[in-house]
Amino acid sequence: MIPPTTSCSITPMRYVSTIKPLSIFNTLQINKMKVKNKAIRSFLFFSLLLAVTACGKKEEAPATEAAPQKEEAKEEGNVKEVELNEAQYSSAGIGLGGFSPKNLSEVINANGYTKLPPQNQADVSVFVSGIVKSISVIEGQNVRKGQVIATVESPEFTRIQQDYLTSKSNLEFLRLEYERQRVLSEEEVSAKKVFQKTKADYDVEKARYASLSKQLQTMNINPNKGAISSVPVVAPISGSITEVNIKIGSTVSPGQALVNIVDNSQLHVDLLVYEKDLQKVKTGQNVRFVLTNQDNTEIKGKIFSVGKAFENETKSVAVHADIENEKQQLIPGMYVNALIDVGANTVNALPVDAIVKAEGREFIFILEGVHEEKDSHDADKGHSHDDGHSHDEKEAHDQQKGHSHDDGHQHEESGKSYHFQRIEVKTGTAQLGFVQVTPVQQLPADAKIVIKGAYYIQSHLLKSEGGGGHEH
Repeated sequence: MIPPTTSCSITPMRYVSTIKPLSIFNTLQINKMKVKNKAIRSFLFFSLLLAVTACGKKEEAPATEAAPQKEEAKEEGNVKEVELNEAQYSSAGIGLGGFSPKNLSEVINANGYTKLPPQNQADVSVFVSGIVKSISVIEGQNVRKGQVIATVESPEFTRIQQDYLTSKSNLEFLRLEYERQRVLSEEEVSAKKVFQKTKADYDVEKARYASLSKQLQTMNINPNKGAISSVPVVAPISGSITEVNIKIGSTVSPGQALVNIVDNSQLHVDLLVYEKDLQKVKTGQNVRFVLTNQDNTEIKGKIFSVGKAFENETKSVAVHADIENEKQQLIPGMYVNALIDVGANTVNALPVDAIVKAEGREFIFILEGVHEEKDSHDADKGHSHDDGHSHDEKEAHDQQKGHSHDDGHQHEESGKSYHFQRIEVKTGTAQLGFVQVTPVQQLPADAKIVIKGAYYIQSHLLKSEGGGGHEH
């Protein structure tokens, strides 16, 4: 019985002794596994972090290389195209032209006004008092020198004619008496005193006759046609009637202006040049000026005289310039802004209306071409795409041009279509409605530049961009 008892007592001890080492081992194993798992996780975390960092660096290089491409695309986007149909082109009043060589740098700015010399102005009056019987002109009418303007009636005319005829008769009698007394005096038949008295009377009457004859001639009266009571008033110069100061029945007197006449054919410009610029101004220099209250039409002239005294204590001197063109469209007293060319530095210039500003830059538009469009996108007209172009090609064309056929606009392509391209430019000096222009890219020598209506095309471009492209 003992062995089993011993065996039974030993067996539990071995069991216990066996279990304790296993528990300690398992605990260590578990701790080691936890540490190992943490190390693995840390390793995996750092590996993943390194991989992400490496991928990020690899992706940054293409992004950096793509940046210039994006900037280049932006630069290409500055050149934009606009298409107008014939109705839009006509309603916008678009004008085409080219560069004009202008001297915009070596100049002197001056202000002034148009003026007539005194010999081209006339106030028509009469020599004796009278009453207006008729008037033959109205304001604004052109008249010739010697043309009848009005007639004036006065008893003074008949009195002068009577005195003239009396003097003429007395002059003939005194002439004969003078000849008789001269012969008698030479033969010493009569006293020399009688001859001298006759000669004096004859000379006096001859002078009176000449005076009366001159008066009648001045009054436009022909003394050989009998006595008249009314005389014509004629124009002393050719020109235009600017003012009529009489009416039928008006009483006129010597020195009173009946009618004013001006002859604008000799119109010139008086420019006021300040003392600091006076030494640069010389006779023969060219002058360009525009009217202050008119359009930007440029008128040319040339200096023919420079004043020698200051004008009305303004420290400015009057410079007189003859007008070489457009004289018939000018009248005296019009204010002008002028440029006196004192140098020879010519630049390419455009009217200021040809320049449009957008995105902080300046642009012009040039006409690329005019196309005849016979097709229509209206389905009612039987439009088809059997012309060799597929819908994909047309959609690609629309996307390339930046417009779509789904923008809600009807696409009628009948008639002419005008294609414009926007070109960036740099501007310089601006004077007299023109500005110096330098394109940033080369333009054809025969480029047709929009000089009128550029802002309409720009607004059409902005409208088209806002609506998804440009429209036909």
